[in-house]
Parts: sequence; C-alpha cells; structure tokens
Amino acid sequence: MTTETVPRTRIHRAWWVAAVTALAVISAGACATTAGLLVTPLHDEFGWSRATIGIAVSVNMALYGLASPFSAALMDRFGIRRVAVGALLLIASGAGLTTIVSDSWQLVLGWGVLVGIGCGALAMAFAATVTHRWFEARRGLVTGSLTAASVFGQFALLPVMSWVVEHFAWRTAIVVLALIALATAPLVWWVLRDHPADLGLRPYGATGFETKPEPVPGAARRAVRLLFDAARTGPFWLLAGTFAICGASTNGIMWTHFASAAHDHGMPTTVAASLLAVIGVVNVAGTIGSGWLTDRCSPQLLLAGYYGLRGVSLLTLPALMGPTVHMGMIVFTVLFGLLDVATVPPTIALCREVFGPGGAIVFGWVSAAHQVGAGLIAYFGAVTRDLLGSYDAVWIGAAALCGAAAAMAMTIGRARPAATS
Repeated sequence: MTTETVPRTRIHRAWWVAAVTALAVISAGACATTAGLLVTPLHDEFGWSRATIGIAVSVNMALYGLASPFSAALMDRFGIRRVAVGALLLIASGAGLTTIVSDSWQLVLGWGVLVGIGCGALAMAFAATVTHRWFEARRGLVTGSLTAASVFGQFALLPVMSWVVEHFAWRTAIVVLALIALATAPLVWWVLRDHPADLGLRPYGATGFETKPEPVPGAARRAVRLLFDAARTGPFWLLAGTFAICGASTNGIMWTHFASAAHDHGMPTTVAASLLAVIGVVNVAGTIGSGWLTDRCSPQLLLAGYYGLRGVSLLTLPALMGPTVHMGMIVFTVLFGLLDVATVPPTIALCREVFGPGGAIVFGWVSAAHQVGAGLIAYFGAVTRDLLGSYDAVWIGAAALCGAAAAMAMTIGRARPAATS
C-alpha cells in the first residue's frame, strides 16, 4: 500500500487519535494525585501509620517511572493500542483491589504495583510515541497538549475526588477512578491505531505515505543498553539527579502530602484539593511558556532558575499554612504552578543535545529517576510527619534539595552524544 485508501475527512484521524490519547492520559493522571487524599482516611480506618501508607505510594511512584521506558518498548513490539488498553485494565484492576484491602500489603499490591505500572505505561512515553507516529507537523503543539492533559488529570479532578471522599467514602472515589479507566478502554480500542498506515493514511502534515515499521522484538534490550551507555557519562547522572529532585519536590510532597499538611493546620481537604487544582491549571501556562523559552534560552539556565525559585517558594510554605486561604497562599499556588512542570521541556532538550538520537529513550530513564525521587520523599515525608508531628521539616528539606538541583543544572555539559542508537 503506497497511497491513501480511505476517504479524506474534514478532521484528520490523527486529531481523533490525539483526543483519545488525551483521555487515556487523563485517566492515568487522575490516579497519580488521588493518593494524597487517601492518607488520612486510611490512617483513620485501619490505624496504619502514614509511613506504612507511604510505602504503597512510594512503590506506585517508582513503578510509574520504571514502567515508562519498557512500555515504549512493548508498544514497538505489540502495538500502541494493545499496550494502552492493557494499561487501563491494569489500573481498573488495581483500583478495584484497593477497595477491598484489609492489610497494608494488599494496598501495596493494588495501588502500588498494579496502578503504578498501569499509570506508568500511559505516561509521556505513550504520548510521545503516539505523537511521533501520527504527526509530522504540529508535534510540539500535540506534545504540549498531551502534557496539559496529564496535568489536567492530575489536578483538575482533585476537587471532585476530594468531594466524593468527604461526602461518600474513599472507596467510592477509587471506584470512580476504576470506572473512568474501564470507560476509556473501549474508546481507545475503537479509535486508536498503531500507525496511520493501518488505515491507509499519511501522518498529519506528511507529504508522502509512510509504511508501518516492523515490530521490534529487541526494543527492551536496546532500552537497557542505552541506559548502560548513558550511565557511563556525567551528564546523565546530573540530569537524573536534578529530575529526581524535581519529582521529590512536586509529586513526592505536593501531590502526596500537601492536602494532609493543610488539614493539620485546619484547612478543609476540599479547599486544599482546590489549591492543587489551581496549580494544575497554572501548570498549562508554565509548560507552554517553558517550551517557548527553551527554544530561545539556555536549558541549563532555565533549569537553574526554575529549581532556585521552586526552592524559595517551598521555603516559605510553613509560614503560609493556615485554616484559610489568604493572599500569600494564592501567590505561592500560582508561582508553584508556573514552575511545577516547567522543568520538562529543558530537560528533554538537554537529553536530546547530549545523547543525540538516543535522547528520547534516555529521557525515559531520567523520568524513572523523577519517580524514584518522588517515591522516596513520599515515604520519608510520611516518616517525618509520624516522628515530628509536622510537615515543616519536609518543606524545608525539599527547598534545600531544589537549591542543590539549581547548582547541578549549571554543570550539565553539552557533550558529544553518548547514546546514539
């Protein structure tokens, strides 16, 4: 097949594919931040310490990151559609198991392992694969939109989930997440295709027909080989280290502990969740603006500035906590939202500059470090709260880590590509 064999429509199929991809990303993203709403209810019902609950959250975050490069390899081997639907069913299964837990190990298995792997398979590697195959033009726009979809799922649904937890029960909120995943799965199967060639189409903006690539059975081995190649270079560890701190200072503390910390100061959980939702909305502007700046400024300088400002904002948070929302908290929310996901475009740019054609897969491993960092501080943040009775030391410690990340970012060199195939 060398030409299009299906009629042209007013809207190219690629845009429908992108829309369904966004729904899948939103479904996964909603699980990422709901964990923060479960800490207090699980503690109250089962008497588990926050550290015990934090183990499940940490496992979830770590597997979320580690699943990403391997899910991309599985998509090359078995196809995007099968992997995406399988991931959604895995999320639904893990969420369903979470509703019937009676012991902490079951929480680790359901929420930590199953939901973590399912969400990781639908992370940015999934979005990047869809964008690469279906779009020749507007790739930046689509990538930014799918990133925004992830942010929307992570934050915009939080007030809804918080309301459900408060007025019904935490199990009801988890059932809602499972139903969202189950409802999205048939849409993904119906609309998504592995490649435009499956429908006799060209990628959007392409001038010629592109044949569907053959399955790549050795993709997983290639991903591991690129990791070993990159790990022999200094820039990789600087990128992984800064992005691990990025995860620690966002997913690890804000998504997992902010609602609980605000509740400690008398703020209703629904109000705290609404503040997180505002962070998510502002994230969209921050991500788009950061992408624009990355095309025009030094990625190292941008990262140093982002981490430095994030550290300053976290340093002020203990003094801003209280039972009500005031102007200082609003300023923090907006500033943190602008900085939260802004680190992604310059980090991707540096991976591309340093590691050449292998940069996308290397970024997958750097993203894994992001989630490992998030998982570690999610756990140790819970331990700190149990020992000290306050989260203040957690915010200050995260601020210090951000200062270290700012210094590290300035030393990332633009070396000759170390992983190019």
